[in-house]
Amino acid sequence: MAWETVQHGLAAADLDGVVTVRADVGAHVGGNRRFEVVDGVFLHGADSLRGDDPGTARVFAVIPGSGLGFHKGEVCSQTRSTFPSHGGAGIPPKRNELDMTTTRPTFEDFLAWLEASRAHGQVHFDDKQQCWHVLGHPEASAILSDPAVFSSDLTALQPDQDDLALFQRGNFVRMDPPRHRKLRTLVSQAFTPGVVADLEPRIAELTTQLLDQVGERFDLIDALAYPLPVIVIAELLGIPTSDRGLFRTWADVLIGQEVDPDRALREVSEQVLTAVAPTMREMNAYFLDYIRARRASPGSDLTSKLVQAEVDGERLADEEIIGFVGLLLIAGHITTTATLGNSVVSFQDNPDAVAEVRADPRLLPAAIEEVLRVRTPFPRLGRITTVDTEVGGGRIPAGQIVLPWLTAANRDERVFAEPHRFDIHRKPNPHLTFGHGIHFCLGAPLARLEARVALRLLLERYRDVEVAGDEQVEHRSPWTMVAVTRLPLEVRAA
Repeated sequence: MAWETVQHGLAAADLDGVVTVRADVGAHVGGNRRFEVVDGVFLHGADSLRGDDPGTARVFAVIPGSGLGFHKGEVCSQTRSTFPSHGGAGIPPKRNELDMTTTRPTFEDFLAWLEASRAHGQVHFDDKQQCWHVLGHPEASAILSDPAVFSSDLTALQPDQDDLALFQRGNFVRMDPPRHRKLRTLVSQAFTPGVVADLEPRIAELTTQLLDQVGERFDLIDALAYPLPVIVIAELLGIPTSDRGLFRTWADVLIGQEVDPDRALREVSEQVLTAVAPTMREMNAYFLDYIRARRASPGSDLTSKLVQAEVDGERLADEEIIGFVGLLLIAGHITTTATLGNSVVSFQDNPDAVAEVRADPRLLPAAIEEVLRVRTPFPRLGRITTVDTEVGGGRIPAGQIVLPWLTAANRDERVFAEPHRFDIHRKPNPHLTFGHGIHFCLGAPLARLEARVALRLLLERYRDVEVAGDEQVEHRSPWTMVAVTRLPLEVRAA
């Protein structure tokens, strides 16, 4: 069955029920659009898809791509629903009619699930997962800004396991004030914009060296997106860069676990943490050996500074530094790896945008911010309520798991006009990709710089950068991370 490009006024009388809008290589509209069928005509720009019955409104899954198209006769049964007519307003389907039952959905299905979930409110309780979903931007911002009510200490969700407990001793991402502030301060000066800016020549040098090793076809992740940031953060920590293959194995285990959306989150968390415990044991042993070597013979690297640092007049124990170093190493590269892959995918889907960036490289930082918004690497964060509270009209008891969905918050139409459209001119662009409040990502300046330098050099070096059409692109599960793990490219030198 052939694909057709959606155009204004396209006859749709032969469509049966709800159609699925998918990416197509035609129109190059870019981003997502909603369409409406009225009297058998496909209208552009409407918020819903209406049938002949004026009392029926149907909302469909909109799929991002280089353009938008529909498949004749394809009915999206998961999103079929009947509601009172609301003119052109888009109404998400009932939740039980859009159940996500797969542990590895496509990114498009994942977005459709999130948007359908908004029908229950920007803040609502999930009976299956036994947690509170927070989908709205202001609601998520409020939660991330209030650590006294929404705690980051999720140890209640993890099994009583020595390897996990050891890593958590220095994992300040999972700490609340005042301990969080004291530990974060120890390393914050190493990641200020001014200090990070001094790394630009080294990042450019590494990018050039890595691209010098490839030909006209290569996997972006293997060749550049993974090795570049892991070498940079390993050099900062003083850890041997020759072990980066091991670090990648660890990261793949930690963020590659399957998440079953039909099970309670506490149950899933315990299963996942139990599965990664052997990897945590291996990581702990590796880092502990290295920390002890640095304490015996310190250098000028960040790990040496940590072993000599004091908190409240006392030096950190070696065991406390394990989580510190492990967090910085893993989190210090996977976000950039994801962002580089997501950027090339987004540019492939939006050729007009990348043409603008090529014509005016000053647009690249804004383009990266839009990539971070529409393809948020970490889709959600986790918090636990310490007291009874209220957010977005929802009353949440103490001791409840709360999930601020960054992916959904970054597509909140109350904050972002045409939220599903890729727009490199979007101003302002207050996405929550790097978090908000006291846990705002420490490495955000470094991740932004690495992405900017690497993409600038990639676009300067090659006049054409295309995803290879004859090879498979591989993705992580969007439940845990929005990223590609394999991205074969075909390039032509400038």
